Amino acid sequence: MNLNILAYIIYLVITTFIIVKVGKICYQNGNIYVAQLIPYHAELCQKTNQILLVGYYLLNIGYCAMTLICWAKIITLHQLIEVIAYKSAIIIAVIAIMHYMNIFILTKYIQKLI
Repeated sequence: MNLNILAYIIYLVITTFIIVKVGKICYQNGNIYVAQLIPYHAELCQKTNQILLVGYYLLNIGYCAMTLICWAKIITLHQLIEVIAYKSAIIIAVIAIMHYMNIFILTKYIQKLI
């Protein structure tokens, strides 16, 4: 089997698991922030939070899929592990940056309302 195909499969499984797990955690805990933005409309808050979750999934899984086109040919097992670790670390860093930017923006927006 071609090592690039194996690397793609492993990479997509790892990153999809991370993206789905983080998305579920943010979705479950995000209602508090959305409820502060839209008080007294619980159903609208829930739907807004669902839209944010779908957008998060589409953006991150799409980004993961897009990064597959720029991989070099993988020849050795050592290189396979190295590339998967490096690419997965980039995705984790992007997710962390996006999460903290969202919290910062929501916090600043809520402070303006108060």
